[in-house]
Amino acid sequence: MGKPLASEQTGPHVPVLLAEVLKALQPLEGARIVDGTFGAGGYSRALLEAGASVVAIDRDPSVAPHVAQLHAAYPKTFNFVAGEFANLDQLVETPVDGVVLDIGVSSMQLDQAERGFSFMREGPLDMRMSGSGESAADLVNTLEESQLANLLFAYGEERKSRRIAHSVVAARAEAPITTTTQLARLIEKAIGRKPGDSHPATRSFQALRIAVNAEFDQLVEGLFASERVLGEGGRLAVVTFHSLEDRIAKRFFDPDKGGPAQSRHLPQTATEALRWQVAKAVKPSDAEIGRNPRARSAILRSAVRTEVAARAVSFAGLAVPSIRGAA
Repeated sequence: MGKPLASEQTGPHVPVLLAEVLKALQPLEGARIVDGTFGAGGYSRALLEAGASVVAIDRDPSVAPHVAQLHAAYPKTFNFVAGEFANLDQLVETPVDGVVLDIGVSSMQLDQAERGFSFMREGPLDMRMSGSGESAADLVNTLEESQLANLLFAYGEERKSRRIAHSVVAARAEAPITTTTQLARLIEKAIGRKPGDSHPATRSFQALRIAVNAEFDQLVEGLFASERVLGEGGRLAVVTFHSLEDRIAKRFFDPDKGGPAQSRHLPQTATEALRWQVAKAVKPSDAEIGRNPRARSAILRSAVRTEVAARAVSFAGLAVPSIRGAA
């Protein structure tokens, strides 16, 4: 085996499916790639090492030290733009040769207790990637019981959402819920915990994080923005970490997957799927999961852009969860 990339050896965030992402975006020498979710810079560094120039985007102010490191190491081929990847077509000059999106919370964010993403660490119930807007505590302490239950069910697939919401509303009547561990203990008490199961707060924390950061809206907008910035032959690689995100990415690349089956006896018509030549989904190897347990749920979907014109943004057919009447 060859020497691991420097991007695999350093930094607080281990990039998931790194070799597979690089392969999906080939050829990289001289290519112009957008890293829409910079984080700690693992993908960006690997892309730069492979000879690409990189425009990185992130809305999290805490990435600044990692940005500075890459600016110093690659002053001519690395550029950073603060913003949301949903708007990447407004933040970079087009066309580009490739886009990579790593969806969801990063290890770096989970490991910072003060950010409030993890139920395993005592911290303020925050979860805001940008540091602005409503926090998780705001939602937990202000949503009506039915609204909170719907949110937990739709965004976290939490089957016991009503029981959790009822317990939350009862607890906050006594005092506001302000910390991660306070909420985690409350959820565990409400629904119990069986030996060997994941922590009972896992799905609820996921749901709150998605709601606070409008992650599904960001994902849909970012996918369509990527379609607009990529020229013919351009490549898009999307790494997701749970089934709801993966379903959206899958249907974006191949809209027919979400529609009614077409009879083989009828003439085959051109479809939206012709905008992409879609590769097979890729999951991490056992070896990678052994090195980085957080990779276990990751899925990489990638595709090559065709010459067909980009679509207008549409949520139709993408199975984006709705919190209205979900529970």
